[in-house]
Amino acid sequence: MINLMMGDCLERMKEIPDGSVDLTVTSPPYDNLRTYNGNNDQWGEHVWRDVIADLYRVTKDGGVVVWVVGDATIKGSETGTSFKQALWAMECGFRLHDTMIYRKDNYTPLSHRRYEQEWEYMFVLSKGAPKTFNPIKIPCKHAGSETWGQPSQYKDSSGNLTKLSKKVISDEKITGNIFNYRTGSTEGDSLSKKHPARFPLKLAHDHIISWSNEGDTVLDLFMGSGTTGVACKKLGRDFTGIELDQIYYDIAEERIAKA
Repeated sequence: MINLMMGDCLERMKEIPDGSVDLTVTSPPYDNLRTYNGNNDQWGEHVWRDVIADLYRVTKDGGVVVWVVGDATIKGSETGTSFKQALWAMECGFRLHDTMIYRKDNYTPLSHRRYEQEWEYMFVLSKGAPKTFNPIKIPCKHAGSETWGQPSQYKDSSGNLTKLSKKVISDEKITGNIFNYRTGSTEGDSLSKKHPARFPLKLAHDHIISWSNEGDTVLDLFMGSGTTGVACKKLGRDFTGIELDQIYYDIAEERIAKA
């Protein structure tokens, strides 16, 4: 089921029942970095506090929120809004299950007196212990080899020293919590280029397969060009998307319909 809502997320979230969302994958406005056709004027701490509090209400026990966020730099200082949002989410009852990193393989070099900003936060918040985790795995470099170091030893009940055999390294291991993506990629979908702050389709895909199962309900409060919805449709998840801007809503609607 695909359910697209046009309007302010604080108002439209009132239509979402308590404890009905398995997973949220969303990226709120980053301070005042972009205007989004003039729709970012009211975004501030008084708003995002209410959004996060209501997000806790609609999330199922064991549900997860992936909050992709960065900070503006004002007068040479990063705002720290991302930290404030994560801490407020914890005050609302969420666990900060993991602080993940979205690293950009093709970040844009800028002229400033600091190292280049090549990543953003992906705060993984959970309402209690996550009920679903389908980890992405990668091959082990030394698969099939024995572990290094001396074998462990123990004494049996007679005081005889016995050596334990070494373990064999598995074929696969769970990947690390830094996810690398190429930004600006349309994945064959030129419509997404009409939004100024789209995240990669694979980012949505990777979190959806990690924290939900087929048939689960996934929410995006700031739907933008509909990337989370496109991934949900491809992966057999129900999707609810909310978007304030009419232009972006129309883009998302078309992209999801074509997915």
